[in-house]
Amino acid sequence: MVKHPLHHPSKDIIETKGTILRGKTICMCLTGSVAVINAPVIARELMRLGAEVIPCMSKAATGLIEPSLMHWATGNPVITKLTGAVEHVFLAGDRPNASGKADLILVCPATANTISKIANGIDDTPVTTMVSTAFGSSIPIVIVPAMHESMYHSIIEKNISILKEHGIDVLGPRISEGKAKISKLEDVIDKVLDLLITTRDLEGKKILITAGPSREAIDDIRYLSNKSSGRMGIELAKEASARGAEVLLVAGECMVKIPDYINTIHVESADDFIKTIKDELSYSKYDMLISAAAISDYKPTEYIEGKISSDEVEELKVNMQLTPKILSVARRKDYKLFIIAFKAEINVSRSDLIDRAYNRLLKSEADLIVANDVGRRDIGFNSKDNEVYIVNKEKHITHIDKHTKRYVASKIIDVALENYRKREVNN
Repeated sequence: MVKHPLHHPSKDIIETKGTILRGKTICMCLTGSVAVINAPVIARELMRLGAEVIPCMSKAATGLIEPSLMHWATGNPVITKLTGAVEHVFLAGDRPNASGKADLILVCPATANTISKIANGIDDTPVTTMVSTAFGSSIPIVIVPAMHESMYHSIIEKNISILKEHGIDVLGPRISEGKAKISKLEDVIDKVLDLLITTRDLEGKKILITAGPSREAIDDIRYLSNKSSGRMGIELAKEASARGAEVLLVAGECMVKIPDYINTIHVESADDFIKTIKDELSYSKYDMLISAAAISDYKPTEYIEGKISSDEVEELKVNMQLTPKILSVARRKDYKLFIIAFKAEINVSRSDLIDRAYNRLLKSEADLIVANDVGRRDIGFNSKDNEVYIVNKEKHITHIDKHTKRYVASKIIDVALENYRKREVNN
């Protein structure tokens, strides 16, 4: 069997960013692409979320980086050849309830050569044999291609199609600068999370989520907006989807890519958001609304067609009027809908942040409200992290300390589901 040290210093980083992958073992397989230089970073990010990462390298991969680098990165010995310890069977064999078995095989990066071998059942490297064994054991497999663009041709595309037809997940590649590049770090992490989150506690639930900023037009080319990136709402949509919910995302112009698998309606103005929400709640029955979008409180009273000319107008005055509150509209459409609101403040004390959020909760007749200080650069609109306070109708406060927005999303949904179930019992 494969032996691991009781504790390697590099394992001190495990769970420093959350516990979402606690108890999960990932066999990370490396092949001979220069993108292999990203492997230590990806491995350690998975560890920070709680995973145990076991490296496996092809001979070509060891010609690009030393196995000792992956040993350092993960704290685990690297599999560079298969021995009498039958490493592929230990990690990926069909051994029910066996300890040490991998929960997922991540081939990252995967070369054209390795992709083609796997698609055609060829096992002649530690990586291809590991994948073949995992396939026979129904262990989830993720392939992350990386190669020169001229190598990413119809034959490789056909082999990738074969992998997908057999239930293997293929992520990317990104075509850029004449390369078929490895997927971005956050996309790799998201794919792993989606496959390994086994809590399907939102099965049968329909959840409506808003994300991103609204844009309020002044003329045909100018608009008023805010700094929201949409990341928090998108992470909530990904988390809810991974946990089994049927999700519809209503999104403004987000700065963060929305996964293709998330059913999305793209909107622009506050009026667009409100009309879409009103229409959805009129025609479909939803269990929850998570209103994470940064929808403008004001819009111009007048829209001017064409372009306001700076040659003719030296001073531009824009009169504003209040926009309808999306939470009030949603509540009037469905009094049984479980509503999670968001309240953003800037540079306020903890008590003021919570009090203002609670007052908004009562006024809007929401069930929960999530409050955060967007004035902080480390957790603001454009940050990948967040720190929030979740307040319910009894003013019970749940503090989620600074973590990635995906982790925060998981905790928000945990609290939402707990309060949703309590309401169902009381009703």
